[in-house]
Amino acid sequence: MKHKITTCISSNNNLEYLKLAVKSVRQNAYYNDMPIVVYAENCTDGTNEWLKDNDYDLEYYIESNKIEKGIGGGMDFCVNKSKTEFVNIIHSDMWIAPDQDIELLKLFKGLDPNIKLIASSFRVQPKIFPNDPDYRPGTIFVPVEEFGGFHHNFNTEWFDQWVKEFCNNNEVSVRKGGGAGFFCRKRDYEYIGGNDPLFAPASYDDMDLFIRMQLEGYEFKMISKSCVYHFGARGSHFRDEAKDNFQMKSSRQKISEINNVDKFIKKWGKLPENDDVGFVKPILDTNNNTKLPLV
Repeated sequence: MKHKITTCISSNNNLEYLKLAVKSVRQNAYYNDMPIVVYAENCTDGTNEWLKDNDYDLEYYIESNKIEKGIGGGMDFCVNKSKTEFVNIIHSDMWIAPDQDIELLKLFKGLDPNIKLIASSFRVQPKIFPNDPDYRPGTIFVPVEEFGGFHHNFNTEWFDQWVKEFCNNNEVSVRKGGGAGFFCRKRDYEYIGGNDPLFAPASYDDMDLFIRMQLEGYEFKMISKSCVYHFGARGSHFRDEAKDNFQMKSSRQKISEINNVDKFIKKWGKLPENDDVGFVKPILDTNNNTKLPLV
């Protein structure tokens, strides 16, 4: 059977969560034999060795770069390597729920081929930030102990059971894109050119991407029939010296946020603003290029 979808995962020193992400695709995806492309950048935690000796039939790329591609650049790399019509981009700290892929693919059935659609899954996340509500459009926040907030205590069976009932009993669609993780036609990703390397390695790249997509007329749907468990910020905030420590923030993330605030304002003229569902608003009347070369 010809594959329709490639799952794309980029990772940097996030091995134990990466293992879960890959396992979830092989276990829970409707097309569980789909290609999985993994990009491992500057890993020193055993990721490279695991990729070379895994049992999941992965297409993987190991690189060490003086200049980091980061989260957005890793997405671009994986999409560029995929050979299918659709790409399913997930974080390395996500566990996909049963049928996560097919429910997003269904949105494209009968869709006008001229429509560029960004489809995203609802997210279930542990409450790890002080101001996390119970619900934000497209995201359900649960106590850390509900399913387990870490790779070593995540209850996959309980989550899969819970989320099947949730998906069966809910049918909600939000006009929103999932930051650094969504489903689309590969050609539509190529059309916009992916993430701006200006914002590597982390922060503000997803907002810049979604602004450019909106200016190019893309449509967005985040649906409750498709779900992922997102451990949350394990590849950004809670990494390195702050590994799984919710009271800290990694130095890489702090430096990126400081630098990229200035870069974003310089590029767009102001800070990003969100609409009533928390999706970034387009910024009009600039001379910025909306389309970039995919590198």
